[in-house]
Amino acid sequence: MRSRRHGRTKEAPELDITAFLNLMVVLVPFLLVSAVFSRVTILELNMPTGAGGGAEDPGVTLEVVVRKTALEISDGEKVIARFPNLNLQDGAESGVEGAAEGEASGQAPVDENGLPVIAPTAEVYDLAQLREQLLRIKETYPDKTDSTLLMEPDVAYEHLVGVMDAVRSAQVMPKLEEGAQPDPDATPETLELFPDISLGDAP
Repeated sequence: MRSRRHGRTKEAPELDITAFLNLMVVLVPFLLVSAVFSRVTILELNMPTGAGGGAEDPGVTLEVVVRKTALEISDGEKVIARFPNLNLQDGAESGVEGAAEGEASGQAPVDENGLPVIAPTAEVYDLAQLREQLLRIKETYPDKTDSTLLMEPDVAYEHLVGVMDAVRSAQVMPKLEEGAQPDPDATPETLELFPDISLGDAP
């Protein structure tokens, strides 16, 4: 007689994941603690509008032209204020030409990584004079919130953002009532200037 082999169903062994779970319990808090959360700031911009303007347009055009040699405020037809580059305030044409020659020869200052060094906006443009002029315009046209920022191609992006911040708002001390004494503990308040900014190329 031939013996018959009775096939026995083999049960699959249970998978022991205790060690894996222990690893995850330690690894997840470590990753959360060491993670770097970056904050992204978004600037809201508008497309340039037509000459007609919107329904709430008070009838005046405000253009801030960012040139490499100066900042200009224009009403769309003529320049009403001009603030020279702080590094070129001597007005010597030789200084402007020398700067242009230095850039053309590739002798622009660079950092330890070989990247061009970009000076802070306040060291290149007179933002204080720009804010003062914009505050005067805001007092004359308090309902106006739109502005146009025109930029030359060679202007650094960091300088564009710095000028844009100056156009959007300004830090001013609170106004005192007539006969009131100034408060030594008073802090500057943020005054909205022209936050609805449109970008364009300088003429």
